Amino acid sequence: MAVDYAVIITYLAGMLAVGWWGMRRAKSKSDFLVAGRRLGPSLYSGTMAAIVLGGASTIGGVGLGYEYGLSGAWLVFTIGFGLLALSLFFSARISRLKVYTVGQMLDLRYGDSSSVISGMVMWAYTLMLAVTSTIAYATIFDVIFGLDRSLAIVLGGGIVVAYSTLGGMWSVTLTDMAQFVVKSVGVLLLLLPIAVYKAGGIDGMREQLPDDYFSPMNIGVQTVFTYVLVYSFGMLIGQDIWQRVFTARSDKVARNGGAVAGVYCLVYAIAGAAVGTATKALYPKLDSPDAAFATIVGDALPIGVKGLVLAAALSAVMSTSSGALIACATVANNDIWTRIHRKGTRTDTAVHPSTADETGGAGEGTAGNTHDEIRGNRVFILLMGATVVVISIALNDVVEALTVAYNLLVGGLLVPILGGLVWKRGTATGALSATVVGGVTVVAVMAWKGILANEPIYYGLLASLLTHLVVSLLSRPTDPVVLAAWRARLAGEQPATGRDAPSGV
Repeated sequence: MAVDYAVIITYLAGMLAVGWWGMRRAKSKSDFLVAGRRLGPSLYSGTMAAIVLGGASTIGGVGLGYEYGLSGAWLVFTIGFGLLALSLFFSARISRLKVYTVGQMLDLRYGDSSSVISGMVMWAYTLMLAVTSTIAYATIFDVIFGLDRSLAIVLGGGIVVAYSTLGGMWSVTLTDMAQFVVKSVGVLLLLLPIAVYKAGGIDGMREQLPDDYFSPMNIGVQTVFTYVLVYSFGMLIGQDIWQRVFTARSDKVARNGGAVAGVYCLVYAIAGAAVGTATKALYPKLDSPDAAFATIVGDALPIGVKGLVLAAALSAVMSTSSGALIACATVANNDIWTRIHRKGTRTDTAVHPSTADETGGAGEGTAGNTHDEIRGNRVFILLMGATVVVISIALNDVVEALTVAYNLLVGGLLVPILGGLVWKRGTATGALSATVVGGVTVVAVMAWKGILANEPIYYGLLASLLTHLVVSLLSRPTDPVVLAAWRARLAGEQPATGRDAPSGV
């Protein structure tokens, strides 16, 4: 195992080194939060694929393959479909907005009257996403080093917090690109062919497993439908995903680069399910499907390769964790703290977000202001990172908590966000009402049917949609000045200023 240990330690040290290097590029708020909006096709595609494919997609995807066969790919399939839809139909418009958060988009579309409620919902989602990823460190480090659970969480979480705090999105981008390469080599080029070969190939697997394992819908039609509602739609509106769209240097990069990442997700989905199916053929009586990944890696891979594949699993977890952490900190700072602080200090000369630099900000006109903004965002990453680590240690299983966060996100915010992008008659009152009614409905149905039931997201979405339509039609239309500024921003006519102007790489 000495070689495997060396591979893992070298990988972790490399992540810290890349994070330190990224700090040198973070010279403005735009650099720190959205990598200066300068990513080209290769960096954008790689980092987008890295953030959406985390521990659930890798370790969980293999587990679903172990339990359901090739149809276990549907979880990651729906993530890929959501990313493709976002990239092909919405990313260009999102990129042209030149904002930092989903909440700022809502301010632009509906007027500067959006509630802190939307920010709180998005913050809860990103926080629990980061917690889920951080808890996964315990499983991986236990396989590698046999570390105590709490120590493993502190070690893994500490590394992610360190490089994220150093350079913000630049550090996260550079580390995610490295993680994308490691993940691709470890899972697609090594684990997949070795696992299938050891299981006797496709023919050998068919001989040992029931026919259902090769049926495309063995996992269940209702399960696939729920995956689409939660994960495909979640991809359309999550702050962690939008913040990556904001890093693209052009509409074309956001659209085409995101589409490439979406196709990569589909390939990754098949790979994970195939590895899980091969593991079922080799080890048919594991105590839990979640043990499939660790079992196939620990027992079937040679020395050296094992270390690289475990590094790939760490890559999957760390990329999602870092992306969720910086998204959580960005929302906490820009959508909650700044909004509350602004309400407390607002004067008659306040600037409307449609005309302010980067939505509601005063620009980055001086080096002192820039330094203060970067420092402020670093403080929030540290605070959110510490919160994530503490919660991760306190909780043993956050599946239910993550389900609550996703249900609230999609049930409460999907309709106001997509409605704002495609329906000009939608109003601020309609959007806020839809968020509240959808969120309350989700909570009520979860209390009635159970947190893991499918019904909460169904009823929540329906209630949110009907509320948005009815209240918007009954309330006063959005101010034409606000809509005109919104359309100009969507068309790319609103000039970016200062350091936030996009440039090529």
